[in-house]
Amino acid sequence: MKSFLIAGDRSGSGKTSVTLALSALLSADRTVQTFKVGMDYIDPSYLTGVTGRPCRNLDGYVMSPEEVRAVYAHGCRGADIAVVEGVRGLFEGAEALTDLGSTAAIAKQLDLPVVLVINARSITRSAAAIVKGFQAFDPDVDIQGVILNNVTGTRHQEKAVRAIEHYCGIPVIGTIPRTPEMELAMRHLGLVPYREGQGHGEFLDRIETVKRMIGEHVDLDGLLALAREGEPPGEAGGVYAARDPDVRVGVALDEAFNFYYADLFDVLASCGAEVVPFSPVHDRLPEADGYILGGGYPELFGPELEANTAMREGLCEVSRNGVPIYAECGGLIYLTDRMVLAPGFMDAEGKRAYDLAGVFPGETRMPARRMLGYVVGTSAAESPMGPSAFRGHEFHYSSVSLAPETRYAYRLTRGSGIRDGLDGAVRDRTIASYTHLHPVTSRGMLAHFVDCCRS
Repeated sequence: MKSFLIAGDRSGSGKTSVTLALSALLSADRTVQTFKVGMDYIDPSYLTGVTGRPCRNLDGYVMSPEEVRAVYAHGCRGADIAVVEGVRGLFEGAEALTDLGSTAAIAKQLDLPVVLVINARSITRSAAAIVKGFQAFDPDVDIQGVILNNVTGTRHQEKAVRAIEHYCGIPVIGTIPRTPEMELAMRHLGLVPYREGQGHGEFLDRIETVKRMIGEHVDLDGLLALAREGEPPGEAGGVYAARDPDVRVGVALDEAFNFYYADLFDVLASCGAEVVPFSPVHDRLPEADGYILGGGYPELFGPELEANTAMREGLCEVSRNGVPIYAECGGLIYLTDRMVLAPGFMDAEGKRAYDLAGVFPGETRMPARRMLGYVVGTSAAESPMGPSAFRGHEFHYSSVSLAPETRYAYRLTRGSGIRDGLDGAVRDRTIASYTHLHPVTSRGMLAHFVDCCRS
């Protein structure tokens, strides 16, 4: 198996478009397994869409090195090529003086050669200084090649390529022209999720443009020559050992709720749970022993969610009856009484507020201060997720105000949560939080939740 990592010199370098296109092009005649560094749902949705294999996340802050290697080994089964997309700049992480949580740390843990994407807009010889600085900053990171993005003209290309190859001693395997048509569709939390966009011709045309441009301007043979040959370090381990299911867990999965890590479904299977997908937008609530509502964009589907009264009432009823429910972020929003939107988020008729499931007295306001970062905390014994320390992530553009008497099962030492470091609102056996957990590193909490469903 061959493997390599695509990193950027900064956010906005173009590494997402590059990784997307390269993964799609290589998938034409090979089995490609993709990975994304960091806690992120949207980029992986694209990489999953163009390869047909679930993209998996690798996060060195949330996961232990052993867990990183286990997820990587599990994902690589049956693949010809492993492609890892970095996060932000190569050395950006959780701390100033260590590489904890960075793309560089993942590259070293998995012994991956790095192809560095440089935003070359308005620079030529300085691009060589950037690459040289990256090489010197941590010599243990194996930077093997460079792709220049936002190149304007032959003279620009020739100067930048010559400088990098002369001063840095590594090849430039691609020079991508500055092309507005290559920009992917964006909204307030980043890219439009692939699942939502794939039904629109303009969306798919834009992806085809990205693939065509990068296919014409990146040397695929040169890229594969830089890739590492060999089996992945580490083994998948027992976290992926499936058992015969004896409990049914409904998982909300549609255009409004689709922020899930691919490993969730493997971990649920390893806990003995059969997954029953359902849509809060379109369906009635299916019969199950428990329910999971992940993140997504419920704010964009207010009319549809409000109109599905049977779903809202069904969730409220099963919650009151003690059926376990676990909700993250978008799921938290959906379980409040209502969602109140600012003018920029109103529908075409100017409607501002939508009734939701009403499991938790209170309301969601949108937008609010943008929250993005890691979360560290502990879960109380009375939580449906059980007593545990955890690390996770929060990323939202909303605020949730719950009734003063609301109980919280999570205490955060890092992160904001629902309010003042409190997260994981609990009512009966329902828990809802802004915290997103990775299913591998939080397998014990998910196993406790499945046990609650079983009982």
